[in-house]
Amino acid sequence: MPPSNRSPTATAANGTDDPSTPSAVLHRHLHHRPLRITSSHGLYLTTSTGQRILDATSGAAVTSLGHGNPRVQSAMVAQMNQVSYCHSLFFSTTAAEDLCAELIRGTDGAMARALIVSSGSEAMEGAMKLARQYWVERGEGARRTGFVAREGSYHGVTLGALAVGGHVLRKEKFAPLLGVEVGRVGRCDAYRGMREGEGEGEYVGRLARELEEELRRVGPETVCAFVAEPVVGAATGCVPAVPGYFKAIREVCDKYGILLILDEVMCGMGRCGTLHAWQQEGIVPDIQTIGKGLGSGYSPVAGLLMNQRVVDALDRGTGAFTHGQTYQGHPIACAAALETQKILQEEKLVDNVREMGLVLEKLLKEGLEDHPHIGNIRGKGLFWGIEFVQDKATKAPFEPSEAISAGIHEKGMEEKYSISLYPGSGTADGRKGDHIMVCPPFIVTPADIEEIVRITVKVIEDFFQERAGNK
Repeated sequence: MPPSNRSPTATAANGTDDPSTPSAVLHRHLHHRPLRITSSHGLYLTTSTGQRILDATSGAAVTSLGHGNPRVQSAMVAQMNQVSYCHSLFFSTTAAEDLCAELIRGTDGAMARALIVSSGSEAMEGAMKLARQYWVERGEGARRTGFVAREGSYHGVTLGALAVGGHVLRKEKFAPLLGVEVGRVGRCDAYRGMREGEGEGEYVGRLARELEEELRRVGPETVCAFVAEPVVGAATGCVPAVPGYFKAIREVCDKYGILLILDEVMCGMGRCGTLHAWQQEGIVPDIQTIGKGLGSGYSPVAGLLMNQRVVDALDRGTGAFTHGQTYQGHPIACAAALETQKILQEEKLVDNVREMGLVLEKLLKEGLEDHPHIGNIRGKGLFWGIEFVQDKATKAPFEPSEAISAGIHEKGMEEKYSISLYPGSGTADGRKGDHIMVCPPFIVTPADIEEIVRITVKVIEDFFQERAGNK
């Protein structure tokens, strides 16, 4: 949801702070001029007005190393001095080869090949096409044209990715263009999905049966893959699956002979406390998307990983994935991502994610769990969501017109708080519901976490106090 008109005024196109000067940029919202960033370092962004903002969400869970890392910057410059661009149809680079080898090593050999692209949406489009081509190569392409995915999911902004996603507000304007056949099942969300008195095992069993029923309804022989996020990101606010869910889903996929695609664009690459979120679930996907934290935001970069089963289908068939993009395997992007991965390992930052994640969880729950408008605090590692409700007992969400999450974000951006909190809407049912996300860079210390939580708690308390006073 775009910020409302209450958002802070930003620098105009001519470098001044005059909001009456038109911008040539098509910003996220025509009626809102975002703040202009002029410098950054570590956890902080500095605007043209001199405001220093604590980036408590790593942008969109992107800047895992924080801002201004000199090693990544140097690696990118060194790559430019070798080659800045070459066409992947004809050439490869050491940066691309080494990055992909490192990514495969990070899966302990569970995945076999990697493809590097420029955005998470591109990665999901590639994953969908690869799943489709897998069946074509096996001689089953005549009927394998559909997918099954979950409600409340988000898999990208491009048409194929948008079609497979299940977030109502993000796709409704483009519904006539979304021709991909997608069966839909419920999301795994213990807070909103588990019935009273239902145990986790029973909940998992019910969701697994729902997937089976949907596959039987559409015909499993028509389905390329089941698509899911191990921890749902911005669409519902860092919602992890309950224990055993993905094992059960993997079993259903195997039983009915469909591929499993896991979307880790937001929740992966260390964000949840292991390099890949699926490594905590005891399963391996057939195809996986990665992005955001892959290169820590130093260059646009994302990718998809595939297991040997998928590679073998290509190898025994045409031998080529019918998919290519101009900036595929871009040398500078690969250099940035490779250096990011080296730093994660050498500085044991994924270990720090696990340790600091426990601190973040503890302090968020201590500071906010008893607040009358906090429905649920959930997440993994340094990937946490806070869901807001009108009524704690009934879990009733706020009306969209109240723009609760956007208002909290805007409150945080005020000079007295100067914190960036990631807002989201449609949390409860795709239309109603609000949350914010707190997902700081992997370099945070206990003192950083304490400061983030202190300000976050104050922003939320002040927002709801002012809201009550204005009624």
